[in-house]
Amino acid sequence: MASDLKGKVETEIEIKAPPQKFYQMFRKTAHHLPNAAADHVQGVDVHEGDWESHGSVKVWKYTVDGKQEWFKEKVEFDDENNMVAVVGLEGDLFQHYRSFKSVYHVVPKGEGSLAKLSIEYERLDANVPPPNNYLNVMVNVTKDIDAHLQKA
Repeated sequence: MASDLKGKVETEIEIKAPPQKFYQMFRKTAHHLPNAAADHVQGVDVHEGDWESHGSVKVWKYTVDGKQEWFKEKVEFDDENNMVAVVGLEGDLFQHYRSFKSVYHVVPKGEGSLAKLSIEYERLDANVPPPNNYLNVMVNVTKDIDAHLQKA
């Protein structure tokens, strides 16, 4: 039964930014994300560690389905593959999910990149839907970062 509660949602979108440039927004300048994606991310603060270290803990304030929520994460960086994983520790979404891990993986494609976005999760019960609304937030944040990088 418990295995029925685990799942993964994923999508891919093409962006204009090169993989390294996009990845660096998470790797080195996450504090700029509220500027780049203001409609979706209202704030981010370091709770433990710093902005750039693997394993640092950050607290995010964001909007999903028109509602402001918060999320405490531990970040994992994979510099070689331009991949950042966000492992959920606490926050509003844990009212519905036992575990939550989102991944931004950016690979070269043509002049730009392909952003592979995914969420691995475990629901608290079978009535909880897959986190497609959170995946949509990731898509919108990705598009906002890409637009921000094009202006820079």
